[in-house]
Amino acid sequence: MKIATYNVNSVNARMENLERWLKSSMPDVVLLQEIKCEFNNFPLFELQSLGYNCAVLGQKSYNGTAILSKKKITVTQENLPDFIDNQARYLEALTTIDNQTIRVASVYVPNGNPPYNNAKDESKFIYKLQWMDAFLNHVKKLATGDEKVIIGGDFNVIMSESDVYDVKPFINNALFRREVQEKLKQLSFVGFYDAFRELHPDVPGYTFWDYIGGAFSADRGMRIDYMFLSAPAADALKSCEVNKTPRGEDKPSDHTPLEINLL
Repeated sequence: MKIATYNVNSVNARMENLERWLKSSMPDVVLLQEIKCEFNNFPLFELQSLGYNCAVLGQKSYNGTAILSKKKITVTQENLPDFIDNQARYLEALTTIDNQTIRVASVYVPNGNPPYNNAKDESKFIYKLQWMDAFLNHVKKLATGDEKVIIGGDFNVIMSESDVYDVKPFINNALFRREVQEKLKQLSFVGFYDAFRELHPDVPGYTFWDYIGGAFSADRGMRIDYMFLSAPAADALKSCEVNKTPRGEDKPSDHTPLEINLL
């Protein structure tokens, strides 16, 4: 089975790109982030025409997550439990592929950087830390047992110097601060595995390139999109690759899909 995560950066603006990728890559399950629309404006008909059932946690103009599956989807969690939040950042569901029931979650972690006009404002960073705490409290309960759990998305965390083209511009950035790195590391402590690093310990694996300055052509990227697997899912991991093709197309998202194959 093939499962992918993709920050599409506005699903309606990227629909042609998304459709081409879906037809080419043919994932069984897709975890989308930053769909930037409410449920009523989500392209359900177009995606259903491509053979996908859709679960959507939308928000007007910002954020938003969705799960696509070629089989029935049963939503188990919309947003994080015990955490009051008016932003759509977490969607979890069960689906069955190849006669295997799997639990998947689409995650869009807050960026955390201050507004451009007030560099001393830490409120967005505090929100990011609080959100990550609530996320960890929830997902650590998912790591137990023999269930295949796949948590994928845009985590807005650069874990190490090897995950970014140049660390110097990010020393004080909310994506690279030690506090968020330590929180994301806790996923490994509770039993989740970084799929890409399990198979590619020394490959950069960038999933994001800024629009400005020819970053993509110069490969000035960063790895901020991840797929974290429970132990049973990690045992079945066959491959994990970054698919750069969508990022090189016209009017692309600034992210590109990360794809895994499970036995």
